[in-house]
Order: sequence, then C-alpha cells, then structure tokens
Amino acid sequence: MSPARLDLTARLCRDLGLFGLPWVDVVAPHVATDDELATVHTRDYIAVVRRVSENPAEPAPESGLGTEDDPVFAGMHEASARIVGASLEAADAVLAGTALHAVNFAGGMHHAAADRGSGFCIYNDAAAAVQRLLDRGVSRVAYIDIDAHHGDGTERIFWDDPRVLTVSVHESGLTLFPGTGFPAETGGPHAPGTAVNVALPAGTRDAGWLRAFHAVVPPLVEAFRPEVIVSQHGCDSHHLDPLTNLAVTIDAQREAALSISSLARRHCAGRWVATGGGGYAVFDAVPLSWAHLVGIAAGRPVALTAPTPGPWREYVRERYGRQAPVLMGEGADTWWRSWEIGVNPNDPVDRAIMATRKEVFPFHGLDPWFD
Repeated sequence: MSPARLDLTARLCRDLGLFGLPWVDVVAPHVATDDELATVHTRDYIAVVRRVSENPAEPAPESGLGTEDDPVFAGMHEASARIVGASLEAADAVLAGTALHAVNFAGGMHHAAADRGSGFCIYNDAAAAVQRLLDRGVSRVAYIDIDAHHGDGTERIFWDDPRVLTVSVHESGLTLFPGTGFPAETGGPHAPGTAVNVALPAGTRDAGWLRAFHAVVPPLVEAFRPEVIVSQHGCDSHHLDPLTNLAVTIDAQREAALSISSLARRHCAGRWVATGGGGYAVFDAVPLSWAHLVGIAAGRPVALTAPTPGPWREYVRERYGRQAPVLMGEGADTWWRSWEIGVNPNDPVDRAIMATRKEVFPFHGLDPWFD
C-alpha cells in the first residue's frame, strides 16, 4: 500500500491532462470525524485505532492492529480517516448534484470490518460512502467490487441490509486471502440474495474475467434498481501483481470500468462513486489502471494505444529508478463470450459463474440458466 501508488497515479492523471479539464475538480479531503466513522465502525474500535496511532509501541492485535498485514504507525488514525473523508466527500458531491461521477483512488479499503482492521485496511471508506448515501435518503445502493480479493468487510457491514447489493468478483478464497466470498454466502435473514460472490479460479484471464462480470453484474443491477453505484477498483487482478493469482490486463480492467460507468448511466441517472483498492504492481499496472478509471469518470477515456506522457516516464526513472510503461494499454484481446451463447461445464470459470447464478438469481426473479 505504498504511497508511491497514489503519487504515480496522481502525476499520471495530471500529465494526461485529466485534472486540468474544466469540468473536473480536485478536492482536498477532510479527516473524517469519529461520528462519521461510527456510521460503519464501533466506537470502541475507533478508540483503539486512536490509541495505537498515538502510541505505536502498544499494538492491538486483537483488533487486527499490529499484525503483519496491518502494522501500526504514528498518525495512522488521521491518515486512514482522511481516506474515509475523501469517499464521504465523493458521495456528498454526487448527492448534491455538483458532480455526476466522483473518484477516490486512495480509497477502497474493503477488508476493514466494523470492529477490526484487516488486509491493509484500517477504516472502510467504501462502506462509509454507501452508508452516507443511505443516511441522506438514497433507498438502494449497488456496491460493485472487482478487486482480486473478496470485499469481505463491506459485505459484512451490509450483510443484513436489504437496501444494499454487494457484488464481489474475485479470486476464490481457496487460493487467496481472506478465504471467504463463496457463492453460498448470499446475505442475512432480512436481506437474502443481496450479497453476491463470484469466486473465480486462479489463473483466470481477460476473457473469463469479463465473461464472469457480464454474466452476473448487469442482470443483478438491473433487477435491483439502485439509485447510486459505488464501485471498488482494486487492480490487483493484474497478471504482474505479486500477491494474487489472476491474469487480467489493464485493457480488461479499463473495460470493466467502462461497463460500470454504463450501468450507472442506464440505471442511476449516471450517479457513480468509484474508489481504488488493492494493486501491488506499483509501476506497471496501478497508475495506468486508475488513470483509465479517472478518464472514464471524467468523460474523457484515455485510449489504450496512447503513449504515457514523457514527463511521467522521466519522473518514474529519476524518482524510483524504474522503466515505466510506454503505452497506456497492453494490446490485449478483451473479447469475451456472452453467457447467452451457452455454458461449458468443463470450464472452471463457467462453473464458478453458474454456482453464483444458481445461488442468487432466484432471489431477484431471474432464471440462473437464461437471464
């Protein structure tokens, strides 16, 4: 979770001219207050984060703080709460109509639970944004998570809330942290079918990843009829990512962002809040994927064949001693088979898709075989 990810993304967006567009505002976020954090976290947990933030020599592993994944450091509370503040301001802008789309690529801390940190995540900014929308009158929110890891924290926070549809397309918990997110995990007793998990096999490539997304996400979003979409764009599904086992390209990640933007336009009058998430191929994938996300949200998608700006490449070389990508895409073939063509029971990706559709689609009046 090196800040270099954010530095490189912001510089790339600036050098591509995205931050300079006259209809784009770059806003300095506030540090979320304890009351704002308490909409999705317990007061006791917030107090623990504050305590270890002020005294890192006394970690709290029982709250997930001071572990290998979540080491404590001075100022941790403020840094983490500022990420939440950014996602809250994104939600507020969309609610107020001052922005149609809003992006916080520093956010997407989807593993943080109500009462503990997990998986590099201290406070769950995406959940806080969803709750802000609900608290201010939105009746239904669709949360779409395309990180390679299961969005377990956000799912659990809204597990029994029928107003929130959480959809996570991720690598199976059989091969990847956090070991959850299987098709049978479908929501609490008051919200059956509102938790949706597509657990893909290790090694899934562009065609299977996009096929899974389109076989599950659009029909459920249409049936759920959300008023706003909140999406998490962890780009650790990339084939060069050192922590995961998927094999997706920047080209496919861009395609998924375009599809989410289209879903917001069709079903939510365009209202869309997007966050970042995981992503550890810091130089080769993260800044490019998130710059594409910003371009799409800004209404100026960056072409995959476009060169990366020379000043950005020079900065990467001088500051980090690395060779930066020359193009914004990888020249990948992102063709995917539509589900309507048919199911191949010998294909592990198709089996994963079918398992999810069989578990969840009937709750929404959809036929798992034909819709």
